[in-house]
Amino acid sequence: MSPTFRSLRIRDYRLFWSGMAVSNIGTWMQRVAQDWLVLELTGSGTALGLTTGLQFLPYLLVGPFAGVLADRFPKRLLLMATQVFLGLTALVLGVLVITDVVAVWHVYVLAAALGLGTAVDNPARQAYVSELVGADDLTNAVSLNSASFNAARVVGPATAGFLIVLVGTGPVFLLNALSFGGPLIALLLIRPAAVVASGGSVGGLAMMRDGLRYVRDRPDILQVLAVVGVVGTFGLNFQLTTALVATEVFGKGAAEYGLLGSVMAVGSLTGALLAARRVHVRQRLVVLAAVVFGVLEVLCGLMPTYTLFMLSLIPVGMSALTLITAANSYLQGSVAPEVRGRVMALYLAVFMGGTPLGAPLVGWLGETYGARWSIIAGGLASIGGTLLATLLLTRRRGLVIRPHLLPRPHLDVEVSQRVLAQRAGAG
Repeated sequence: MSPTFRSLRIRDYRLFWSGMAVSNIGTWMQRVAQDWLVLELTGSGTALGLTTGLQFLPYLLVGPFAGVLADRFPKRLLLMATQVFLGLTALVLGVLVITDVVAVWHVYVLAAALGLGTAVDNPARQAYVSELVGADDLTNAVSLNSASFNAARVVGPATAGFLIVLVGTGPVFLLNALSFGGPLIALLLIRPAAVVASGGSVGGLAMMRDGLRYVRDRPDILQVLAVVGVVGTFGLNFQLTTALVATEVFGKGAAEYGLLGSVMAVGSLTGALLAARRVHVRQRLVVLAAVVFGVLEVLCGLMPTYTLFMLSLIPVGMSALTLITAANSYLQGSVAPEVRGRVMALYLAVFMGGTPLGAPLVGWLGETYGARWSIIAGGLASIGGTLLATLLLTRRRGLVIRPHLLPRPHLDVEVSQRVLAQRAGAG
């Protein structure tokens, strides 16, 4: 088997990956349909940003508690419960649309419910991978999960766009509800003996405090969390920004908007497959990928035509997935197994939970200064925030960054003279 797909030789991971691949297509279809429904109901970029924010707010509010659940209870059973809940949420929205009684407040409430289910689901899903594969295959499995998600992103948005034109948004939500049967069946087929139960007598609040202390004492983890938090809050709002640019700058409809998501996913899928060939990930890759992403996002916002804008999303997607898979792999591979669920929950809380703060601001920027600025500002914030977080946290660790332009551009990271003197004095 190709090194890129080596984790798929493991039966239980293969089942898990296949089931999630089915659900991922439905998830991307719902994202496009939900955004288009809000635009149909309100025509407001601010309302679209509020919907996006409500969907990701639960990551911030319940993320740490979700990590405790992932570390305390069997992840397989927890994931089965979340698939049922998420399927019911999509079903309710589909019925409301088909019966022509849907109002924008219904979308707000169900977007928040969808976010709640996903906030509980994702830490367990992320940490569950490490129970299905060995340490040597962990980076590959994480990357293949991202590849599956973005392969679905190629199919889902475009399919949703054409279905919206043909039959409206309601059937799209119903198809997404049906798609949750894929992971549910896969989880039922996975051997229960492969699942590690991690419950204990320690209370939930104590477990959460232990997880926070663990992260506090790891500056390398804090740096990764800071970088993905900034980029996730301000840079990765393409669900919102491409809708604004497609409609307001280029005057396009649902099909063209859906196509933008699929084209960006081509780059994301490429980035995920390239990442799957790596065995180990270093922290500096996270920083480099975040800066490159910010630069490419600014250039994307400056593109003068719809075609160039669409094509520029390919390298943006590659850099974004390089960042996401590098951060995910580094965290999962460098933390103790007993706190992995809590650490991944914090990762998702700062990565996804910043969206409720960033999305309404990005939507307001698009309405006030033009849709292009919703993308350009996100890129500038990603660059500035990444560099600032790196500078502050490397100083905390007693490190000095020295840039070099010749013979090739690179960075040297060295221990500061102050720390060396302290170490010599202690010796």
